[in-house]
Amino acid sequence: MYPTSIICRGQEAYQRDRAIHAVLENVRILAGTAAIAWGKEALLAEKREKRQRDRALITDPIPKQNLRVPSAEDRSFSENPDRGFADP
Repeated sequence: MYPTSIICRGQEAYQRDRAIHAVLENVRILAGTAAIAWGKEALLAEKREKRQRDRALITDPIPKQNLRVPSAEDRSFSENPDRGFADP
């Protein structure tokens, strides 16, 4: 499972804040490096999320608001009365 862009941006901000306020130099260096890495991951996550949104628009040919629930009358009619209906 991939992290979302929101999580990545939050971690980036946390690491940048940590790098600014750290007392030890090695903590500042590591936190700065982590912030850069989270920033790169956020860019990848944004691209991934955009692809998923675009794919959903293309692959969903029937909008969900046009779907209807079969009525009881539809359920009572069957071309094969000896067979039951499949559950939805």
